[in-house]
Amino acid sequence: MSRPPLPKLHRRKLLVGGLVALGFNAIAQQSYPTKPIRLVVPFPPGGPTDVLARAVAVPLSNRLGQAVVIDNKAGASGMLGAQGVAKASPDGYTLLVNASIHVINPSLYPKQPYDALADFSGISNLADVPLVLTVNPKSPVRSVKELIGWARSSKSPLAFASAGNATSQHLCAEAFKVAAGIDMQHIPYKGSAPALTDLMGGQVQLMFDSLPSSLPFIKSGALRPLAVSSPRRAAALPEVPTLVESGYPNFNITTWYGLWAPAGTPAAIVQQLSQEIAGIVRSPEVRSQFERLGAEPVGNTPAEFNAFTKAELNKWAAIVKQSGAQVD
Repeated sequence: MSRPPLPKLHRRKLLVGGLVALGFNAIAQQSYPTKPIRLVVPFPPGGPTDVLARAVAVPLSNRLGQAVVIDNKAGASGMLGAQGVAKASPDGYTLLVNASIHVINPSLYPKQPYDALADFSGISNLADVPLVLTVNPKSPVRSVKELIGWARSSKSPLAFASAGNATSQHLCAEAFKVAAGIDMQHIPYKGSAPALTDLMGGQVQLMFDSLPSSLPFIKSGALRPLAVSSPRRAAALPEVPTLVESGYPNFNITTWYGLWAPAGTPAAIVQQLSQEIAGIVRSPEVRSQFERLGAEPVGNTPAEFNAFTKAELNKWAAIVKQSGAQVD
């Protein structure tokens, strides 16, 4: 039995109501962002985290139609900047770009001022990057074998620089020290840039660093590369052997760089940002830029990134325990 037609007034109200609802939905979808977005980088300018953050900031700004501003908040092995983001309003306007140190710190700093997983909403993994072992070109070594010989014959432990306590650079060197059976002294810095400055100045003897920050100095001859920490040679340095090729078959340590929002950020905003990042890092322009820096673009979903960071936290905890690494 067919229903009688609705009165014209009733139909008009339904139509208007539907249009209003559609309008509200459209406004809601277009309401973010309405002001500049701050990308907090917890290290000084010039380091790999900063380099990769700046590589995505401009295209992200173009896609969202709002300024994306880099805010370098260095200190406390990346925890100072991360703490500020953890306490920021969860509205999508304060984001964190950090390296894998984000999930390494809990193993070395059990009393962190925030929870590396629970206090953040993962957005996306930006890129995966091998570490490169470098020395000052004035040093007497040209290979990993010669470096080990130098370390064993030295009257005092060789000093290795890192971008800070608990960074992947720090723990990669600790793992290498164990694998090679040599003694080295850790000298932490507030980021890769000042560490590289002292390495080139001769104040320290070696460093494991991410390719994005070291590559320009390698290309210019200011640093001498000995090996990369990934199981495959880096496309940006095809002539440099891996540590696997250098006699350490199980050595496989890389670092990665991710994007987070404060916990409680609306899922729609997190998803929107994740989709934009995926499009950015897979675009020919940014992919080419990343690859020139030695970085492999990723761009995964929030669910994938959250699962990855949890697994990485457990992996680095095992490395810390095995190496006996401590903060200096």
